[in-house]
Amino acid sequence: MPRYARSEREALADLLLDLGPDAPTINEGWNTRDLAAHLVVRERRPDAAGGILLPSLRGYGEAVRRRVAAGPYADLVARVRRPPAWSPVSNPLTDELTNTMEFFIHHEDVRRAQPGWRPRDLPAGFAAVLWKRAAMLARLALRRFPADLLIQAPGHGERAAGRGGERLRVVGNPGELVLFLSGRQRVARVQVDGPAAPADRLRAARLGL
Repeated sequence: MPRYARSEREALADLLLDLGPDAPTINEGWNTRDLAAHLVVRERRPDAAGGILLPSLRGYGEAVRRRVAAGPYADLVARVRRPPAWSPVSNPLTDELTNTMEFFIHHEDVRRAQPGWRPRDLPAGFAAVLWKRAAMLARLALRRFPADLLIQAPGHGERAAGRGGERLRVVGNPGELVLFLSGRQRVARVQVDGPAAPADRLRAARLGL
C-alpha cells in the first residue's frame, strides 16, 4: 500500500536540507527553519501544538516553536524526517490519515516559494487520496462563505459547499484544490468561474480549518 505521507515527508526533508534554513516559504513571515520547527512542535509537543488551532494557546505555542527553531538546523530537519512512534499524529496507525495532506501542503509551501517552480504530476492514487481530503476540506473551509459553491476535480468528482448565494465553480486537480482550500489561493492553479465580485472575495478569503 502506498505511503504518501512518508514519501512527502522524505521529499520535504530533502528539500529543506538542500535549501538551507533561510529559504523563503509561502507562509507569511516563515522561512524554512520556521516551517521545520512548526512540524516538530506539531508532532513532538502536544502541550504546544494546540496553539496551531486554538487562539487561547497561540502565544504559548509560538513561544515553544521559536525555541525549537533556535536549535541546529540539521537536527531540526532530522526530527522532521523521523517522527517519534508515540506521536498522536505520526504513529503507524495515524500517519497516513493525519499527515498525507499536511506534508503535501507544506512540501508545496516550500516548493512554490522558489524560482521556477512548476506543479507536479502526481500519481493517480495520490491524486485520488487528495481528492477525498479536498472534498472534506471544502465542506469545512467554505461552510461560512456566502455563495453557492461547486468544487470540481475532473475525473474525480465534485462537492457542493458554501452557505448559499451567488453561484461559483472552482475547478482544479485535487492537489491544487487542497492548496486553494487551505488558504493558499495565490499559488494554487485553479479556475474560478462565476460573478467577479464573489470570485474575488473567494480568492482573497482566509480559508482553512
